[in-house]
Amino acid sequence: MRRVLLAAAALFSLTGIGQSARAADDAPYIDDRSSADAVVHSLYSAINRHEFARAWGYFGDTKPAKDFSAFVKGYDGTDSVEVKTGAVSDEGAAGSIYYSVPVAIQATDKKGEAKVFAGCYTVRQVNAQIQEPPFQPISIDKGALKPSTEDFDSAMPASCGDGPPPPKKDEPLEQARKAFLATYGDQCGKQDPDGKPIGEPAAHSIHYKDKDAQPNDPERETRLFRFFCSMAAYNETAVYYIYNDVDGVRQLQFTEPELDIRYENNNSEGKVEGIHIIGFRTSGWATNSDYDEKTQTISTFNKWRGVADASSSGTYLFRNGDFSLVQYDIDASYDGEQNPQTVIDYNTAP
Repeated sequence: MRRVLLAAAALFSLTGIGQSARAADDAPYIDDRSSADAVVHSLYSAINRHEFARAWGYFGDTKPAKDFSAFVKGYDGTDSVEVKTGAVSDEGAAGSIYYSVPVAIQATDKKGEAKVFAGCYTVRQVNAQIQEPPFQPISIDKGALKPSTEDFDSAMPASCGDGPPPPKKDEPLEQARKAFLATYGDQCGKQDPDGKPIGEPAAHSIHYKDKDAQPNDPERETRLFRFFCSMAAYNETAVYYIYNDVDGVRQLQFTEPELDIRYENNNSEGKVEGIHIIGFRTSGWATNSDYDEKTQTISTFNKWRGVADASSSGTYLFRNGDFSLVQYDIDASYDGEQNPQTVIDYNTAP
Protein backbone atom coordinates (compact mmCIF):
# COMPACT_ATOMS: atom_id res chain seq x y z
CA MET A 1 0.00 0.00 0.00
CA ARG A 2 2.80 2.42 0.83
CA ARG A 3 4.27 1.78 -2.65
CA VAL A 4 0.91 2.73 -4.22
CA LEU A 5 0.75 5.99 -2.26
CA LEU A 6 4.36 6.81 -3.09
CA ALA A 7 3.62 6.21 -6.76
CA ALA A 8 0.75 8.67 -6.63
CA ALA A 9 2.91 11.24 -4.85
CA ALA A 10 5.63 10.78 -7.46
CA LEU A 11 3.16 11.52 -10.22
CA PHE A 12 2.22 14.76 -8.52
CA SER A 13 5.84 15.70 -7.92
CA LEU A 14 6.41 15.46 -11.67
CA THR A 15 3.30 17.28 -12.76
CA GLY A 16 2.42 19.66 -9.94
CA ILE A 17 -1.12 19.89 -8.68
CA GLY A 18 -3.63 22.58 -9.41
CA GLN A 19 -5.92 24.56 -11.61
CA SER A 20 -3.61 27.56 -11.85
CA ALA A 21 -0.29 28.80 -10.52
CA ARG A 22 -1.83 30.84 -7.74
CA ALA A 23 0.12 31.70 -4.61
CA ALA A 24 -0.26 29.32 -1.68
CA ASP A 25 -1.70 32.00 0.58
CA ASP A 26 -4.50 32.65 -1.95
CA ALA A 27 -5.85 29.11 -1.62
CA PRO A 28 -8.89 28.69 0.66
CA TYR A 29 -8.19 27.19 4.09
CA ILE A 30 -10.34 24.08 4.58
CA ASP A 31 -9.95 21.92 7.68
CA ASP A 32 -13.04 19.76 7.92
CA ARG A 33 -13.29 16.21 9.30
CA SER A 34 -17.07 16.07 9.38
CA SER A 35 -17.28 13.60 6.48
CA ALA A 36 -15.07 11.39 4.33
CA ASP A 37 -15.14 13.64 1.27
CA ALA A 38 -14.52 16.70 3.47
CA VAL A 39 -11.28 15.09 4.69
CA VAL A 40 -10.11 14.63 1.09
CA HIS A 41 -10.89 18.26 0.27
CA SER A 42 -9.04 19.30 3.43
CA LEU A 43 -5.99 17.27 2.36
CA TYR A 44 -5.75 19.12 -0.93
CA SER A 45 -6.43 22.45 0.74
CA ALA A 46 -3.33 21.81 2.85
CA ILE A 47 -1.29 20.80 -0.21
CA ASN A 48 -2.54 23.88 -2.05
CA ARG A 49 -1.34 26.09 0.78
CA HIS A 50 1.94 24.15 1.17
CA GLU A 51 0.93 23.29 4.75
CA PHE A 52 2.45 19.83 4.55
CA ALA A 53 2.35 19.04 8.27
CA ARG A 54 -1.42 19.54 8.14
CA ALA A 55 -1.65 17.40 4.98
CA TRP A 56 0.40 14.64 6.68
CA GLY A 57 -1.95 14.78 9.64
CA TYR A 58 -4.99 13.75 7.60
CA PHE A 59 -3.50 10.26 7.14
CA GLY A 60 -3.99 7.61 9.80
CA ASP A 61 -1.62 4.75 10.68
CA THR A 62 -0.69 4.15 7.04
CA LYS A 63 1.31 7.16 5.92
CA PRO A 64 1.77 8.18 2.27
CA ALA A 65 5.61 8.13 2.43
CA LYS A 66 8.36 6.53 4.49
CA ASP A 67 8.68 9.70 6.58
CA PHE A 68 7.54 13.32 6.65
CA SER A 69 10.67 14.63 4.89
CA ALA A 70 10.10 12.29 1.96
CA PHE A 71 6.44 13.33 1.87
CA VAL A 72 7.34 17.03 1.63
CA LYS A 73 10.04 16.40 -0.99
CA GLY A 74 7.50 14.54 -3.10
CA TYR A 75 5.68 17.83 -3.61
CA ASP A 76 8.68 19.94 -4.63
CA GLY A 77 7.13 20.46 -8.03
CA THR A 78 3.56 21.14 -6.88
CA ASP A 79 1.79 24.46 -6.82
CA SER A 80 -1.95 24.08 -6.23
CA VAL A 81 -4.80 21.63 -6.69
CA GLU A 82 -8.38 21.36 -7.85
CA VAL A 83 -10.21 18.28 -6.65
CA LYS A 84 -13.68 16.79 -7.11
CA THR A 85 -15.22 13.95 -5.11
CA GLY A 86 -18.01 11.62 -6.13
CA ALA A 87 -20.66 9.52 -4.40
CA VAL A 88 -19.28 8.07 -1.15
CA SER A 89 -19.99 4.47 -0.09
CA ASP A 90 -19.33 2.93 3.31
CA GLU A 91 -18.83 -0.41 5.01
CA GLY A 92 -18.55 -1.26 8.71
CA ALA A 93 -15.84 -3.53 10.12
CA ALA A 94 -14.61 -4.25 13.68
CA GLY A 95 -15.57 -0.99 15.34
CA SER A 96 -14.74 1.17 12.33
CA ILE A 97 -16.52 2.52 9.29
CA TYR A 98 -14.56 2.55 6.04
CA TYR A 99 -15.64 5.07 3.40
CA SER A 100 -14.74 4.80 -0.28
CA VAL A 101 -14.40 8.20 -1.98
CA PRO A 102 -14.13 8.54 -5.78
CA VAL A 103 -11.71 11.36 -6.60
CA ALA A 104 -10.72 13.29 -9.73
CA ILE A 105 -7.91 15.83 -9.77
CA GLN A 106 -6.77 18.32 -12.35
CA ALA A 107 -3.05 18.82 -11.91
CA THR A 108 -0.88 21.62 -13.28
CA ASP A 109 2.87 21.83 -12.93
CA LYS A 110 4.77 25.06 -12.46
CA LYS A 111 5.23 25.33 -16.21
CA GLY A 112 1.46 25.50 -16.62
CA GLU A 113 1.01 22.01 -18.10
CA ALA A 114 -2.20 20.37 -16.88
CA LYS A 115 -2.98 16.68 -16.44
CA VAL A 116 -5.90 14.77 -14.95
CA PHE A 117 -5.73 11.98 -12.36
CA ALA A 118 -8.50 9.80 -10.96
CA GLY A 119 -8.91 7.07 -8.39
CA CYS A 120 -10.25 6.30 -4.93
CA TYR A 121 -9.46 7.10 -1.32
CA THR A 122 -10.42 4.96 1.66
CA VAL A 123 -11.24 6.97 4.78
CA ARG A 124 -11.55 5.33 8.21
CA GLN A 125 -13.70 6.45 11.12
CA VAL A 126 -13.16 4.61 14.41
CA ASN A 127 -16.22 4.40 16.63
CA ALA A 128 -15.83 7.38 19.00
CA GLN A 129 -17.76 5.64 21.81
CA ILE A 130 -15.18 2.89 22.22
CA GLN A 131 -12.06 5.06 22.00
CA GLU A 132 -9.72 6.08 24.78
CA PRO A 133 -7.32 9.04 24.71
CA PRO A 134 -5.74 10.13 22.48
CA PHE A 135 -8.81 10.43 20.28
CA GLN A 136 -8.44 9.26 16.67
CA PRO A 137 -10.40 11.49 14.29
CA ILE A 138 -11.64 10.39 10.90
CA SER A 139 -8.58 9.96 8.67
CA ILE A 140 -7.35 8.77 5.30
CA ASP A 141 -6.42 5.07 5.40
CA LYS A 142 -5.19 4.60 1.85
CA GLY A 143 -5.55 5.95 -1.63
CA ALA A 144 -4.30 5.71 -5.20
CA LEU A 145 -4.63 7.99 -8.21
CA LYS A 146 -3.73 7.19 -11.79
CA PRO A 147 -3.40 9.37 -14.92
CA SER A 148 -6.66 9.68 -16.83
CA THR A 149 -7.26 10.32 -20.52
CA GLU A 150 -10.61 11.90 -19.73
CA ASP A 151 -11.09 15.62 -19.21
CA PHE A 152 -11.54 16.84 -15.64
CA ASP A 153 -15.34 16.97 -15.85
CA SER A 154 -15.57 13.35 -17.05
CA ALA A 155 -12.73 11.64 -15.15
CA MET A 156 -14.58 10.93 -11.89
CA PRO A 157 -14.86 7.16 -11.23
CA ALA A 158 -18.48 6.04 -11.26
CA SER A 159 -17.93 4.41 -7.89
CA CYS A 160 -15.34 2.70 -5.70
CA GLY A 161 -16.06 -1.00 -5.28
CA ASP A 162 -19.77 -1.56 -4.85
CA GLY A 163 -20.56 2.08 -4.03
CA PRO A 164 -23.59 3.85 -5.48
CA PRO A 165 -23.28 5.53 -8.88
CA PRO A 166 -22.78 9.28 -8.83
CA PRO A 167 -25.83 11.49 -9.23
CA LYS A 168 -26.78 12.43 -12.77
CA LYS A 169 -24.97 15.54 -13.99
CA ASP A 170 -26.85 18.81 -14.15
CA GLU A 171 -26.14 19.46 -17.83
CA PRO A 172 -27.55 23.02 -17.99
CA LEU A 173 -25.42 23.99 -14.99
CA GLU A 174 -22.33 22.36 -16.53
CA GLN A 175 -22.90 24.19 -19.82
CA ALA A 176 -23.36 27.51 -18.02
CA ARG A 177 -20.22 26.91 -15.93
CA LYS A 178 -18.12 26.12 -19.01
CA ALA A 179 -19.42 29.21 -20.83
CA PHE A 180 -18.69 31.44 -17.84
CA LEU A 181 -15.18 30.09 -17.22
CA ALA A 182 -14.30 30.26 -20.91
CA THR A 183 -15.34 33.91 -21.14
CA TYR A 184 -14.60 35.29 -17.67
CA GLY A 185 -12.25 32.81 -16.01
CA ASP A 186 -9.26 35.11 -16.49
CA GLN A 187 -11.14 38.34 -15.73
CA CYS A 188 -12.82 37.45 -12.46
CA GLY A 189 -11.43 36.67 -9.01
CA LYS A 190 -10.52 33.12 -8.03
CA GLN A 191 -13.11 32.80 -5.24
CA ASP A 192 -16.21 34.52 -3.93
CA PRO A 193 -16.46 36.36 -0.57
CA ASP A 194 -17.41 33.08 1.14
CA GLY A 195 -14.26 31.37 -0.11
CA LYS A 196 -15.94 29.21 -2.77
CA PRO A 197 -14.11 28.93 -6.11
CA ILE A 198 -15.65 30.89 -8.95
CA GLY A 199 -17.72 28.79 -11.30
CA GLU A 200 -20.04 27.60 -8.52
CA PRO A 201 -23.19 29.62 -9.20
CA ALA A 202 -26.37 30.28 -7.30
CA ALA A 203 -28.98 28.41 -9.36
CA HIS A 204 -32.75 28.93 -9.65
CA SER A 205 -35.55 27.20 -11.56
CA ILE A 206 -38.37 29.34 -12.96
CA HIS A 207 -41.56 27.58 -14.01
CA TYR A 208 -44.03 29.46 -16.19
CA LYS A 209 -46.44 29.31 -19.11
CA ASP A 210 -45.98 31.27 -22.30
CA LYS A 211 -48.44 34.10 -22.78
CA ASP A 212 -49.99 32.23 -25.74
CA ALA A 213 -50.12 28.86 -23.97
CA GLN A 214 -53.39 26.94 -23.83
CA PRO A 215 -54.87 25.93 -20.44
CA ASN A 216 -53.77 22.29 -20.86
CA ASP A 217 -50.27 23.11 -22.08
CA PRO A 218 -47.51 22.03 -19.67
CA GLU A 219 -45.36 24.53 -17.83
CA ARG A 220 -41.98 25.42 -19.22
CA GLU A 221 -38.78 25.82 -17.20
CA THR A 222 -35.99 28.36 -17.41
CA ARG A 223 -32.84 27.94 -15.33
CA LEU A 224 -31.05 31.00 -13.97
CA PHE A 225 -27.38 30.90 -12.88
CA ARG A 226 -25.66 33.75 -11.03
CA PHE A 227 -21.85 33.67 -11.10
CA PHE A 228 -19.85 35.90 -8.75
CA CYS A 229 -17.07 37.74 -10.58
CA SER A 230 -15.33 40.40 -8.48
CA MET A 231 -15.53 42.53 -5.36
CA ALA A 232 -14.17 46.11 -5.36
CA ALA A 233 -14.29 48.70 -2.60
CA TYR A 234 -18.07 49.02 -2.58
CA ASN A 235 -19.38 47.26 -5.70
CA GLU A 236 -19.68 43.53 -6.40
CA THR A 237 -20.10 42.31 -9.97
CA ALA A 238 -21.82 39.15 -11.17
CA VAL A 239 -22.62 37.50 -14.49
CA TYR A 240 -25.88 35.69 -15.22
CA TYR A 241 -26.70 32.86 -17.62
CA ILE A 242 -30.11 31.46 -18.46
CA TYR A 243 -31.10 28.14 -20.00
CA ASN A 244 -34.21 26.77 -21.66
CA ASP A 245 -34.91 23.72 -23.80
CA VAL A 246 -35.14 25.75 -27.02
CA ASP A 247 -32.24 28.22 -26.86
CA GLY A 248 -29.88 26.29 -24.59
CA VAL A 249 -27.50 28.37 -22.46
CA ARG A 250 -26.87 32.05 -23.13
CA GLN A 251 -25.56 34.98 -21.14
CA LEU A 252 -28.15 37.38 -19.81
CA GLN A 253 -27.77 40.98 -21.00
CA PHE A 254 -29.08 43.91 -18.95
CA THR A 255 -30.60 46.91 -20.72
CA GLU A 256 -29.51 50.26 -19.29
CA PRO A 257 -30.37 53.81 -20.39
CA GLU A 258 -27.68 56.19 -21.62
CA LEU A 259 -28.17 59.44 -19.71
CA ASP A 260 -27.40 63.11 -20.17
CA ILE A 261 -27.18 64.57 -16.67
CA ARG A 262 -26.96 68.35 -16.33
CA TYR A 263 -25.66 70.01 -13.19
CA GLU A 264 -25.87 73.62 -12.10
CA ASN A 265 -22.69 75.43 -13.22
CA ASN A 266 -21.54 72.12 -14.77
CA ASN A 267 -20.43 71.01 -11.29
CA SER A 268 -21.37 67.46 -10.31
CA GLU A 269 -21.35 68.57 -6.66
CA GLY A 270 -24.05 71.10 -7.45
CA LYS A 271 -27.79 70.86 -7.97
CA VAL A 272 -29.11 68.46 -10.61
CA GLU A 273 -30.90 70.49 -13.27
CA GLY A 274 -32.04 67.65 -15.49
CA ILE A 275 -31.70 63.97 -16.40
CA HIS A 276 -32.46 62.96 -19.99
CA ILE A 277 -32.44 59.53 -21.63
CA ILE A 278 -30.54 59.75 -24.91
CA GLY A 279 -30.42 56.05 -25.78
CA PHE A 280 -30.07 52.50 -24.49
CA ARG A 281 -27.27 49.96 -24.25
CA THR A 282 -26.81 46.47 -22.86
CA SER A 283 -24.29 45.13 -20.38
CA GLY A 284 -23.31 41.62 -19.36
CA TRP A 285 -22.35 42.83 -15.86
CA ALA A 286 -24.75 43.11 -12.94
CA THR A 287 -23.58 45.26 -10.00
CA ASN A 288 -24.62 44.50 -6.40
CA SER A 289 -27.33 42.28 -7.82
CA ASP A 290 -29.79 39.79 -6.41
CA TYR A 291 -32.58 37.55 -7.67
CA ASP A 292 -35.91 37.47 -5.82
CA GLU A 293 -37.72 34.18 -6.38
CA LYS A 294 -41.07 35.54 -5.13
CA THR A 295 -41.23 38.48 -7.54
CA GLN A 296 -39.07 36.82 -10.21
CA THR A 297 -36.96 39.94 -10.53
CA ILE A 298 -33.26 40.71 -10.69
CA SER A 299 -32.28 43.97 -9.03
CA THR A 300 -29.03 45.88 -9.52
CA PHE A 301 -27.58 48.77 -7.48
CA ASN A 302 -24.47 50.54 -8.74
CA LYS A 303 -22.91 52.86 -6.16
CA TRP A 304 -21.16 55.78 -7.83
CA ARG A 305 -19.19 56.31 -4.65
CA GLY A 306 -18.89 54.56 -1.31
CA VAL A 307 -21.54 56.48 0.67
CA ALA A 308 -24.10 55.56 -2.04
CA ASP A 309 -25.53 59.08 -2.18
CA ALA A 310 -25.16 58.85 -5.97
CA SER A 311 -26.17 55.66 -7.74
CA SER A 312 -28.15 53.90 -10.44
CA SER A 313 -30.38 50.87 -9.99
CA GLY A 314 -32.44 48.65 -12.24
CA THR A 315 -35.23 46.10 -11.84
CA TYR A 316 -35.54 43.31 -14.42
CA LEU A 317 -38.70 41.20 -14.47
CA PHE A 318 -38.96 37.65 -15.81
CA ARG A 319 -41.84 37.27 -18.22
CA ASN A 320 -42.41 35.16 -21.33
CA GLY A 321 -39.11 33.34 -20.91
CA ASP A 322 -36.74 36.29 -20.52
CA PHE A 323 -35.81 39.19 -18.26
CA SER A 324 -36.69 42.73 -19.31
CA LEU A 325 -36.11 46.14 -17.77
CA VAL A 326 -39.17 47.44 -15.92
CA GLN A 327 -37.74 50.19 -13.71
CA TYR A 328 -34.60 52.31 -13.57
CA ASP A 329 -33.77 54.79 -10.85
CA ILE A 330 -31.06 57.45 -10.73
CA ASP A 331 -29.63 59.38 -7.80
CA ALA A 332 -27.20 61.87 -9.35
CA SER A 333 -27.12 64.46 -6.59
CA TYR A 334 -23.92 63.69 -4.61
CA ASP A 335 -25.59 65.44 -1.68
CA GLY A 336 -24.87 62.96 1.11
CA GLU A 337 -28.41 61.54 1.02
CA GLN A 338 -30.10 58.74 -0.88
CA ASN A 339 -32.90 60.30 -2.91
CA PRO A 340 -33.25 58.46 -6.23
CA GLN A 341 -35.78 59.37 -8.90
CA THR A 342 -37.39 56.95 -11.32
CA VAL A 343 -36.49 57.65 -14.95
CA ILE A 344 -38.02 54.47 -16.44
CA ASP A 345 -41.21 52.76 -15.27
CA TYR A 346 -42.56 49.90 -17.37
CA ASN A 347 -44.12 48.05 -14.43
CA THR A 348 -47.59 48.20 -15.96
CA ALA A 349 -46.48 46.91 -19.37
CA PRO A 350 -47.92 43.47 -20.33
